Amino acid sequence: MTKKLALIFPGQGSQYVGMGKDFYDNFEEAREVFDKADEILGYSLSDIIFEDPNKELTLTKNSQPAIFVMSLALMAVFKKYFKGLNPFAVAGLSLGEYSALVAGGFLSFEEGLKIVAARGAFMHEASEKNPGSLSAVLGMEAEAVQKVLDEQNKKVWIANLNCPGQVVISGSLEDLGDVSEALKQSGARRVVPLDVSGAFHSGLMNEAKEKLTPYIKNAHFQDSDVKLVMNVSGGFEVDSERLRENLIRQVSEPTLWEKGIRALEESQVDLYIEIGPGKSLAGMNKKIKVSSETLSLEKISDLETLKSKLSINA
Repeated sequence: MTKKLALIFPGQGSQYVGMGKDFYDNFEEAREVFDKADEILGYSLSDIIFEDPNKELTLTKNSQPAIFVMSLALMAVFKKYFKGLNPFAVAGLSLGEYSALVAGGFLSFEEGLKIVAARGAFMHEASEKNPGSLSAVLGMEAEAVQKVLDEQNKKVWIANLNCPGQVVISGSLEDLGDVSEALKQSGARRVVPLDVSGAFHSGLMNEAKEKLTPYIKNAHFQDSDVKLVMNVSGGFEVDSERLRENLIRQVSEPTLWEKGIRALEESQVDLYIEIGPGKSLAGMNKKIKVSSETLSLEKISDLETLKSKLSINA
């Protein structure tokens, strides 16, 4: 029986120096993706990913295209290794949504990369203009968090609803401290600052959203037999106009990752495969308590595990 596969793709923060180098060195398909990206961008993103001589990989303008390219280089190997094995659905967290769109056949790699590079640059600019960050609120439900945010009336928003027991807030550096104290006084167990360079998925990204809008509106989206779950709605999307609208809104609105995974659960997915750097989505799936296993494709050794689980002689 064919397994119902959901391919899921990580977002910003999962990057690390050297990611994907083993695939670049051993698979022509992966090498072609990295080399094509360098050609499209007009500079060596590969050098930043593999060597990072100037410590630039963590910058938003670099980390976003880097994760996108690494994820899709691995996807190219996955398609070769498991030829004819098509996913039932794709989804990606924040930036990872663009990796999912390309992997699912909705968008070309070239257009996807150009949009992601622009997105990273615009969000980088917005972060420098309006310094901000993210914090994880532990032990407090989203409704209670939102009530405190409404009462405080500061430049802080809910950014991510990724998994049970964790609400991520986003806002200005100045206001996050005050809001964090108010949340703790209202029952939050802890409020943990995250190591990110901007107030992503918040009103402080509105300028980036406006600049990115024409890129998304002019992109050529294609129909696909693969199902797509999106962040803003937390559900399946088919209509290309809705797809555009969700991508635009996603820059400054919350990602409803847990809701999206639950939509996949209702579709009785047999296996989740996280493709790209890190295992953050696999960790979230554990907290969501999905009914099926989540495997990762991050290192070459992961291919053997996948081969065994998928019962394919690659």
